[in-house]
Amino acid sequence: MLFNSYQFIFLFLPITWAGYFLLGRFSNWSPVVWLALASLVFYSVSNWQFVALLLASIAFNYVIGSLLIRAKLSSAARFAALSAGVVGDLLVLGYFKYAGFLAANLNALVSTQLTVNILLPVGISFYTFTQIAFLVDAHRGEVARYRLPYYALFVTYFPHLIAGPILHHRDVIPQFEQERSKRPDPHLVRCGLIIFSIGLFKKTCIADAIQPFVALAFGPTPPSFDQAWIGALAYTFQLYFDFSGYSDMAIGISLMFGIFLPLNFNSPYKAKNIIDFWRRWHMTLSQFLRDYLYIPLGGNRRGIVLRYVNLMITMALGGLWHGAAWTFVAWGVLHGAYLCVNHAWSRYGPSIPRGLAGPANIAAFALTFLSVAVAWVFFRADSITSAIAIVSRMARPDLFVYGDRERLAAAYVIIFGLIAFFAPNTQQLLGYDHAGRKVGISFADNVTSSGLFYAAACLLAFGILGIQKHSEFIYFRF
Repeated sequence: MLFNSYQFIFLFLPITWAGYFLLGRFSNWSPVVWLALASLVFYSVSNWQFVALLLASIAFNYVIGSLLIRAKLSSAARFAALSAGVVGDLLVLGYFKYAGFLAANLNALVSTQLTVNILLPVGISFYTFTQIAFLVDAHRGEVARYRLPYYALFVTYFPHLIAGPILHHRDVIPQFEQERSKRPDPHLVRCGLIIFSIGLFKKTCIADAIQPFVALAFGPTPPSFDQAWIGALAYTFQLYFDFSGYSDMAIGISLMFGIFLPLNFNSPYKAKNIIDFWRRWHMTLSQFLRDYLYIPLGGNRRGIVLRYVNLMITMALGGLWHGAAWTFVAWGVLHGAYLCVNHAWSRYGPSIPRGLAGPANIAAFALTFLSVAVAWVFFRADSITSAIAIVSRMARPDLFVYGDRERLAAAYVIIFGLIAFFAPNTQQLLGYDHAGRKVGISFADNVTSSGLFYAAACLLAFGILGIQKHSEFIYFRF
């Protein structure tokens, strides 16, 4: 089921929300069970054949986690239990997500005729990473004992299940365990509706509107110089508004239930360097890669050379996490190289004179954004060869068309680019506290009378009118 669908907005969400608070009047655990069951229904609508796999994954990881939390095991036995859990998770993920990729590469290398056609379970990357983090923290002694209903809801919680954010048990399970409110908080419901409306508008009226122009660069015929750039930039903004819109909708839905999800975006295209970009883009994935891959590899503790090697390994695997294709690996390697250059410049580069700070910041912003846009070509392209061909056309200003369609697409790119670069993001509009447990809305005392609330109502109306028959989120299949 998609957030941008009539059945979700007018049927599933109202029923789930009403049942959650109605049951909260009778007991503390029944709303948790209700929400977990509703999340399974949400998942089964588009992926019913993998509900059993999801439940088996929950049971497997809960048992391993319980052993690590409660059992008095030796260090060797604890490590064995952790290894069994992580390897088991990765084997399932590898089978469903990478078996076809491995078979295709084996066919190319040794001329075999292996054929693998496996349907990818929606959200498997997200709920696998979520549970691996749980197991690692349990092994470290950083996890409290959680009852099964709360753990099951943590994994299946529908606002994050199919496309993130990647939840950390420490952020959400304690919220599920708190005494349930008997009544919804009107303030949080209003805030949630506003954030959801902004996210829906981003998805249906911006990301979906610019999507047709992506084909200028990624179509069946080689693009011209302007088509390559316009198409690449169209995809750059489509991906941003699509994924940030989904993340806003997930946060907004959760607030209606009185539950706080972590932020996943913080205006990444306003970043002035790649390090800053990765602190702003898909923030929960960045934190996971840092805490559970980069730091365990050694991070920056083993010298400069190994630091760069660890960065490259982390980003290459981060790229492969996005999809089973060499294009995703190339995208990750590019960003790994960007990060290495950025760290090297910070360490060895000359200091910028104070009088040149302004122009230097503008140049840094432009270079960062263009580097990100070029890397997105590899992320979107069907093959490395195709990506290289598009990038090569981006360096051929002699191949210029700029017809009517190109001019229209350029107008869309400019308008949506101005929104991404200069408009305040959702948390700035609402004073959303990234670090804490509040929605410190700057207009908290008069939100109903402020222009933003009524503007959000208009955005919701336009967002609903903009719903297409079938418009998946880009991260829906990762």
